[in-house]
Amino acid sequence: MNSILQQDLDDFENILEKTKKQGVDFLNDIENVPTSNTYTIDPKTTLNELGLGSIDALKEFNERLAPLMVSSSGPRYWGFVTGGSTPASIVGDWLASVYDQNTQAIKAQGGASALIEFETINLLLQLLDLPDTFLGGFVTGATMSNFTSLAVARQWFGKQFGKDYAKNGISETVNILTATPHSSSIKCLSLLGIGSQNYTVVKTVEGNREALDIVDLEENIKKLDGKPFILISSAGTVNTADFDDFEAIVALKEKYNFWWHIDGAFGGFAAVSDKYNHLVKGWEEADSITIDCHKWMNVPYESAFFLTKKEHINLQIETFQNSNAPYLGNALENFNYLNVLPENSRRLRALPAWFSLKAYGKEGFRDIIESSIALALHFGNALIENDFELLAPIRLNNVCFTLKGEHNQEKVSQFLSALNDTGKVFMTPTVYQNKKGIRASFVNWRTTENDVKLVIQEMREVREVLSNL
Repeated sequence: MNSILQQDLDDFENILEKTKKQGVDFLNDIENVPTSNTYTIDPKTTLNELGLGSIDALKEFNERLAPLMVSSSGPRYWGFVTGGSTPASIVGDWLASVYDQNTQAIKAQGGASALIEFETINLLLQLLDLPDTFLGGFVTGATMSNFTSLAVARQWFGKQFGKDYAKNGISETVNILTATPHSSSIKCLSLLGIGSQNYTVVKTVEGNREALDIVDLEENIKKLDGKPFILISSAGTVNTADFDDFEAIVALKEKYNFWWHIDGAFGGFAAVSDKYNHLVKGWEEADSITIDCHKWMNVPYESAFFLTKKEHINLQIETFQNSNAPYLGNALENFNYLNVLPENSRRLRALPAWFSLKAYGKEGFRDIIESSIALALHFGNALIENDFELLAPIRLNNVCFTLKGEHNQEKVSQFLSALNDTGKVFMTPTVYQNKKGIRASFVNWRTTENDVKLVIQEMREVREVLSNL
């Protein structure tokens, strides 16, 4: 064995203890870690010939790289719908690295850790009050979850013409209808060969809404003259957390032939709350659903899962099966995740979610969801009281707002940049109904009313400074 490796093996417990202490110190002080910084490095360093060993590598990391880290998992990082990491989820994530499984099979001599993933999906279906008619699996994020689901939808579409798109490629125009899709869904259309511009935009409901207009949806369906299509709908749009009318879509399902996909990356967790689960009523009839865990479930990146109806398992295998690997056996008889999703190599990504579900239960996640929404409403009220303007009603956990007055539109970017530069809070820019805006997403389990109070004070001070320039 290499001498440096042997040295690390002999000192392994000490290495892990130092690492654990550093992690605990960071998390205990996360409220004081800046949400953004201007520190940078020259990444063109020279590879050491002999190696430093883990302790000296950790020392160099602390000196050069650790200052790059921001409190993205902290209580005032409100950009990009970014969750944090609960204690239980970190336990699961660390153990996923320790056990280092390539999670694929549910019965095999070489390892059956996928049974843990099966169990985790079962627990998630219970959390979200969904039936066990769905098959699920873990991927890196909403992009790959959307990709997996829409790839199966593409295969379904081809079958309506007696075609196998997975084997022979796309030979017809794939009809896509959607109103306010997330950018990751549009990226998926590009990756799937459908084309990122080849979709029909359905009108949204009047009255400051992002949800699709059911009347216009049906008009667009009629224009297809009986042809099949794929509907991409939203359980929580990224700007205003708006929801499509799922019960109305269920009614259309009875009349027309289409694949119904729901992007519920963060909004799907509304199902956990008795106060908000009406927003997803009817979603159990969808063909596929996308959900992120590293958002509102507060597990470490990267973690998301897809759900597809079990009745589509043959389509899923046709789409993803490793057809030139006979040693893998019959895909239907010997379930293996590499035959139902894009990756052939995958860590035990379900474990952080499993630990979280077991540790906190439905009540724990209900508290996180309802607390986040309450804080969003509290922040919205504070914005109005402090002369900011809401661009849309607060429907869930996202707050979309701007500086009050048309004359201040040109100052929005400057204001947000200055606010983020304080390092006390991080929010993201947006454009909503042709107005420059700012978006704050409340998903982190650590966030409290004191954080809202602190941020409002920072906003007042930044606005005051800008008004004096």
